[in-house]
Amino acid sequence: MRAPAAAAALLLVAALATAALPEARAQVGSAGSPFEREYLDVRFLDAYFGTADGKMEVSPGDSNAPFTVVLANVGSLDIAGIGGQLSMVPAFAPSGGGTSASAAAERGSSARAGESFSLTFFVDVDPHAATGSYPASVLVEYSRVRESGKRSSSFQFDFRLTGDSVINMRAADPFLTTLRSNHVVVEVANDGTAAASGVDVELQAADPGSGAARQATNAERVVLLGGSWELGNLEPGGSKYLEFDVYVPSSLRGETFRVPMRAAYLNAHGEREEVTRTVDFYAKGMVDASIYNVGVIELSGRQTVVGEIINEGNEDALFGFVTVEPLNGSNVSPVTQFIDEIEVDSPVPFNVPVEFDGDPVYGDHDILVTVRYKDSLREEAFLEHAATVTLLEPEAEEEPRLDLGLGFTVSMETIRTVGVPAAVVLVALLVCAAVGISAYRRVRDWRRRRRGGGDPDQDDLQF
Repeated sequence: MRAPAAAAALLLVAALATAALPEARAQVGSAGSPFEREYLDVRFLDAYFGTADGKMEVSPGDSNAPFTVVLANVGSLDIAGIGGQLSMVPAFAPSGGGTSASAAAERGSSARAGESFSLTFFVDVDPHAATGSYPASVLVEYSRVRESGKRSSSFQFDFRLTGDSVINMRAADPFLTTLRSNHVVVEVANDGTAAASGVDVELQAADPGSGAARQATNAERVVLLGGSWELGNLEPGGSKYLEFDVYVPSSLRGETFRVPMRAAYLNAHGEREEVTRTVDFYAKGMVDASIYNVGVIELSGRQTVVGEIINEGNEDALFGFVTVEPLNGSNVSPVTQFIDEIEVDSPVPFNVPVEFDGDPVYGDHDILVTVRYKDSLREEAFLEHAATVTLLEPEAEEEPRLDLGLGFTVSMETIRTVGVPAAVVLVALLVCAAVGISAYRRVRDWRRRRRGGGDPDQDDLQF
């Protein structure tokens, strides 16, 4: 009976030695030396910029940035009094100064066996640091429960300075015109230092906020013809464009309104983020001018190009000018006339006298009528209208003459030709001749009545 008992005892000792072998190996260092021991109470899991609640993007030049090291208590006993020190390259400095940063466990001073815990440090990033991977090390200090003395473990690891992806949106042209559909181009830009992946943009009918913030958008008062866009990746400093149409009613004239847009993307950590941006627009009035009834009339003895301008918009045009220019070889000289304001729904006439470059040429002329004006934003606009007008040759004017009586007249040209003295003598001779002829006619008539047996009146011989 003793031999089997001895054999069983040997088997039991062997089994216990085999069970203790992993623990023994755990106490031996990586070099296999019995004097280097690694107590597997704490194990390194991860290190990143952020807090225990989540990762965050950090850019060069950021100050007081949280840096978190996540570890786990893989031992068989609870640990307490957890603290640590972080050592990084010179591009990263402790926010409080010094050469290393220290922190206590973020989730309390103890960790049960099998639980994870984190240490958060705060560092300043050098503005000239490049994004990418950097080495660092952390020294963790703790105590085992029901055991006196401090223990420590150190870990070396690599971490990433990711940079920060910043999505902004702005309108290529923020000015929209009321009473019509406007084609809008919006620039989606990454103004950060990290790439944004899988960027999706969605047009929202109104700001998700409420109250005054929602009312300030005015988006519900316009008609937005658009939906969503998949823009893909946006590198740092890069931008892409999206387009849609918006109809602005007349009631928004002179107001600023905001269109909310939501962008979803993957940040540098591969985590999905959503941001809401608002694109600002200004609704200006519309000047809808047209030129009608272009023709030629005679005004104050001169042929004049006339016409009418009517504004069918909802805003007056300012500082209006009308210019008539020649087309297709016409020798009409360019002439400009100031007409001031072009009011809404009120025809504005214009009349531009015709002038020639050289000798007058009558008949049909091709002309260009250009109306130049400014809107409420003082932006200049031009309205052109080509027309064909007929310029008539003026009738020859009758030469003025001096009436001498008895049917005798003398032209003013004759007086200018012979001179005033000679003209006076000529006029006197003509007057004498007229008087002589008149006397002769009276004497002749008197004699005829006398031969006829009449009783002529002596007054008939008076001149």
